[in-house]
Amino acid sequence: MKHFTTLLFIIIIITIACNSSNQHLNTAPIEDPITSHIDSSIAPQENFFLYANNGWFKTHPIPSSESSNGIFRTIQDTINEAIKRICESSAADTKAEKGSNKQKIGDFYFSGMDTSVIEKKGIQPLNDELTKIDAVSNLKELLDAAARLQTLQTGCLFRFNVSKDEKNSSKYVVALGQTSLGLPERDYYFNTDSRTSEIRKEYVKYISTQFQNTGMPVAEAQKNSTNIMAIETALAKASRKMEDLRDPYKNYNKMTVASLNKITPSIDWVNMLSNLGLKNVDSVVVGQPEFFAALEKELKRINLNEWKVYLKWNLIDSYSQFMNKKMADANFHFYATVLEGVKEQKPRWKKIVENTDGYLGDLLGQIYVKEYLPQGTKEKLLEIGNNIRDVFAEHIKQLDWMSAPTKEKALSKLNKIVMKVGYPDKWKDMSSLEISRDSYVQNVISINKWNYLFNINKYGKPVDKSEWSMYPQTYNAYYDPANNEICVPACNIIVPGFEGRMPDDAVLYGIIGGSTFGHEITHGFDDQGSLYDENGNLRDWWTKEDREKFIAKTKLIVEQFNNYVVLDSLHLKGENTQGENIADLGGVIMGLEAFHKTEQGKSKELINGYTPDQRYFLAYAYAWMVNKTDASLAKQVMSNEHAPSEFRINGPLSDIDAFYKAFNIKEGDRMYRPDSLRVRIW
Repeated sequence: MKHFTTLLFIIIIITIACNSSNQHLNTAPIEDPITSHIDSSIAPQENFFLYANNGWFKTHPIPSSESSNGIFRTIQDTINEAIKRICESSAADTKAEKGSNKQKIGDFYFSGMDTSVIEKKGIQPLNDELTKIDAVSNLKELLDAAARLQTLQTGCLFRFNVSKDEKNSSKYVVALGQTSLGLPERDYYFNTDSRTSEIRKEYVKYISTQFQNTGMPVAEAQKNSTNIMAIETALAKASRKMEDLRDPYKNYNKMTVASLNKITPSIDWVNMLSNLGLKNVDSVVVGQPEFFAALEKELKRINLNEWKVYLKWNLIDSYSQFMNKKMADANFHFYATVLEGVKEQKPRWKKIVENTDGYLGDLLGQIYVKEYLPQGTKEKLLEIGNNIRDVFAEHIKQLDWMSAPTKEKALSKLNKIVMKVGYPDKWKDMSSLEISRDSYVQNVISINKWNYLFNINKYGKPVDKSEWSMYPQTYNAYYDPANNEICVPACNIIVPGFEGRMPDDAVLYGIIGGSTFGHEITHGFDDQGSLYDENGNLRDWWTKEDREKFIAKTKLIVEQFNNYVVLDSLHLKGENTQGENIADLGGVIMGLEAFHKTEQGKSKELINGYTPDQRYFLAYAYAWMVNKTDASLAKQVMSNEHAPSEFRINGPLSDIDAFYKAFNIKEGDRMYRPDSLRVRIW
């Protein structure tokens, strides 16, 4: 996946749509964000990421309420201001028609801002379910309670959802997998370094604190926190590592319900699936069968009361950030301060604005598109995307390592990639969702239940390929291999710092072309995406020899990133990040070559002393201008498939010959890699 916009962009998009992208106004000095952030004390040959961005970092420290600062934070703040206006105007309209988007947005926002009611209610919104867990007297009832928690989007014991069948993407299937854990990733439970060991201690303290916040005596809370850590550690031990979750074949194990019952005889899966809202299910796809075998053993080994506390903990932890101040503060301390290095909380309005967007983004998106999005956005995004696709096709045709039969299938897949850009043509029907001003936590529960039902109601129906998994106001993008599609929301169109004027093509293709469209299209041909055919089915369409050559090339990028050190002795995990690294490398190359087809790309025109190619690479670095706290960097390395921004710039650029030429990179420079080690894939 990718990542930006400003909302002050009507003039820009209209100008872009007029396709006058090579007019550069020199009549008055205007700050150029592409060159004004350069730190000339750092040589581009030594660290291009810092050379391009450190001037900005020096004058923009990470705010105490954030784990990072940079282009994403700047853009998100601007988006938040627009969403805030929508939320506040909706909340002020007390006469909005019941059931309307405006009423739901306004009431949700109002309930989140009404701290007096939140304090008064305390743990009350969860009491009904906590009481039901208390009443559990046997294993069957425990499993029934676990199923109810799943409907509240509180994952425990195992993961469950209805998703596209990866080997028959026209159908939905029931998918089961290893459980989510309280800590970000299973290695947090086992790594012995001081940083991770301290996080484990803090996690146990956090569990105890939250139990005490519900009224549990100190000694009991401490005992229960230790037991929960032991249960999660056992479940983590049975869970696959991140790198082992990357192989879709190994994580696709279709079996009958009867076969699953044999793995976990303690769980009656017909009854479990019925409690989850599904009947007449004959088969399921199990991601990690060995986890369910281990779960069976743990269900027998761990006593009932400990499992009941585990269920309670999953419920409390899932909703604590929406509860009263002491529970929200404890949640913030662990998940933001301990794990991310954030020193203080955001203003209340910003937190509730972001939560309103996160939970009601489809409703907000409709207003956002109408009030903030001018005409021409989709057209310009498609223009850039199609230009990138054309360049990718040229690359496939010219590959010297791929045979003609595989090239033909690769070109067919590329041609069939669906580009969802801007905003959906059809919005989700959320008319059945009820939101009120009475309870913030209850509103979150209602939305979680609605989303759960929306998901399971897909079962047995044709796959809806028009559905979006992002909002138009979300600064990010994705590639979905099962649909063979990319999605680029509307807000990706704008480049911060160019408000009211036109970015030149080097900027447009460095950011929107390279780090967005180029990146996402390449995901269709990374180590995972390349396993899916043109119709989104998990099927091998390569010749044996071509696949072997491809794997040899991907091993080089894994080795390259394994050697990068982020903090102290903390190395990047090249296996975990290889898909994103492949997409970054392919994206920046495709963006550059598409840029070379523009008038600016063909010229030798200097802008602020930089050639077109230099400016393109600077723009690409600007796309990842992000500075993070050490704690956040460590968490990213351990639990995220994306490398930190510095390595998303310096890594792929050090593999590209055109970059060497543009910035005179020579042997002995830190950015230099011998030609034999430069990764060349697509």
